[in-house]
Amino acid sequence: MGQMSMRGFSRDDNGAVLVEVTVLIPILFIFVLGSVDFLFAFYQWNAAAKAVQLGARLAAVSAPMANGLTNLSNAVVSSGSLPGINPMPYFNVTCSGAGSCSCTGTCTGVVGYNATAMNTIVYGRGSADCNGASSIYNAGMCDFFNRIAPANVRIVYEQTGLGYAGRLGGPVPTITVSLQNLPFQFYFLGGLMGFGNIQIPASATITGEDLAG
Repeated sequence: MGQMSMRGFSRDDNGAVLVEVTVLIPILFIFVLGSVDFLFAFYQWNAAAKAVQLGARLAAVSAPMANGLTNLSNAVVSSGSLPGINPMPYFNVTCSGAGSCSCTGTCTGVVGYNATAMNTIVYGRGSADCNGASSIYNAGMCDFFNRIAPANVRIVYEQTGLGYAGRLGGPVPTITVSLQNLPFQFYFLGGLMGFGNIQIPASATITGEDLAG
């Protein structure tokens, strides 16, 4: 009798569906919510890419982040370079939205950080915050991706052989705009699976035009 009871218990499949559902539902939830998170991350990446492209364009035709960079072409003439003949010497100016600029190479007269220039790039022309642009022409980086603030922006001005000493429009650097301290936001996977912060890999490079704009 006892053996028959054990044999019947081992063959009893009542509740099997409930067990299967209990196992599958968490997997299904992770898959669905994970898909939502990854799609949102893709949206953030795309928006950030568009924002840095606009930021690079604005940086190419706006006042530079580093005070004195516009006059560097004339400053090297005062230091002995021949106007219209000598090439611009090498320089690399890196500015962080945290409020500082550093320079390596020839840095004659390049001092200080221009917060107004950063605000123009981030918020747009004539605007002091996100979504304040009156038209697409006046838009800034955060009009494309509203999580961007000045502290998230890094701009590098690097001399790459263009321009010459004494050029009226100033030096012609290569300008790279990138993001810093701006991770993807994972709403579900961060809590369910402990996803850590992943920095958004967005940057854009353009050749400077009129840094006095």
